[in-house]
Amino acid sequence: MRILLVEDDVAIARSLKEGLEDEAYAVDVAHDGDEGYRTATADEYDVIILDVMLPEMNGYEVCRALRKDGNQTPILMLTARDAERDIVEGLDMGADDYLAKPFSFEVLLARLRALLRRPNERLEEVLRVGDLTLDPSLKKVMRANQEINLTAKEYGVLEYLMRNAGKVLSKEQIISHVWDFDADVLPNNVELFIMFLRRKIDKPFDSKLIHTVPGFGYKLEDKS
Repeated sequence: MRILLVEDDVAIARSLKEGLEDEAYAVDVAHDGDEGYRTATADEYDVIILDVMLPEMNGYEVCRALRKDGNQTPILMLTARDAERDIVEGLDMGADDYLAKPFSFEVLLARLRALLRRPNERLEEVLRVGDLTLDPSLKKVMRANQEINLTAKEYGVLEYLMRNAGKVLSKEQIISHVWDFDADVLPNNVELFIMFLRRKIDKPFDSKLIHTVPGFGYKLEDKS
């Protein structure tokens, strides 16, 4: 899934970006409130991680502006302050969750998974399409009770397909959700990863789940 991280501390931002990318998330980074607001409005993200103490616009102002624009992307706010009034202010501005620094990276991952399961998204904790399952908390993929080993990027493409099962996804949509903004990715790269997934997800099994829709893109669907 694609995350926007708005954090002015360069070292913290780099560390979080590397850790999240190791967990198969695509991560774009902004270092001040203005840049964060512009980036969030210019593209589509699954979650925004938003620091409170930012130059230009602070995190509260960014959150309030996004909600005023009608942007309902889940927002996880980060702050060095855990006073009750700060938590209340962040939630009242429209944030979905609040995490005080310093925090455990494992707790951050759990909060992100919880935001992705919010009712308005109707996302199950374990994704299922036919006999294929994907557990985001364990990064575990199974088909017909057989575990399937995927690279981080293969996993990212598959997760996006499974979260949108039955929908036709263009190569551009897949690129924008699985790779970060700075990645030099071409449509041919998507074709390559679809081929890799088919070898692991489809070829060893009787029924095929990954389907090409000529001229439009791909969809994951159990047609059996």
